[in-house]
Amino acid sequence: MCTAATYHSTDFYFGRNLDLEYSYSETVTVTPRNFPFEFRMCNGLKSHFAMVGTAFVEEDYPLYYEAVNEKGLCMAGLNFPGNADYKPYTEGKTNITPFEFIPWILGLCANVSEAREALYSFNPVSINFSDELPLSPLHWIISDRDESMVVECVGEGVKIYDA
Repeated sequence: MCTAATYHSTDFYFGRNLDLEYSYSETVTVTPRNFPFEFRMCNGLKSHFAMVGTAFVEEDYPLYYEAVNEKGLCMAGLNFPGNADYKPYTEGKTNITPFEFIPWILGLCANVSEAREALYSFNPVSINFSDELPLSPLHWIISDRDESMVVECVGEGVKIYDA
């Protein structure tokens, strides 16, 4: 079971464990500001905040497990088997696949408040990265030095919980 935690003192710490019995050869991955993120169902990002985290890189695309952007916003995808529910494409929504979710939020948002605002239009669209890499059932923690929230995509829709 994956776990994430934040610690607030005079500094801010964010961490998580990764309880996998196997490796995808994940590495520390740095994404510079101008790396082009292409998204499957909506406009990509040509310019965004830089980020660093742990990712499995496939086809030059960082599949982030967790990351932090240059503004200090942190995010981790955590295992959520039997609960995660991703949706079909929905007109009028920002249709982001779960593997695009971390780059989308960390690329655009400087803090949890901005991330919460972005989530009003978010639709977790069910599209696998590839036939060999199906979607993982995840929920996410998003934190900055002042607050944290958990995002769950369940049958009833996207749920946001202050953490």
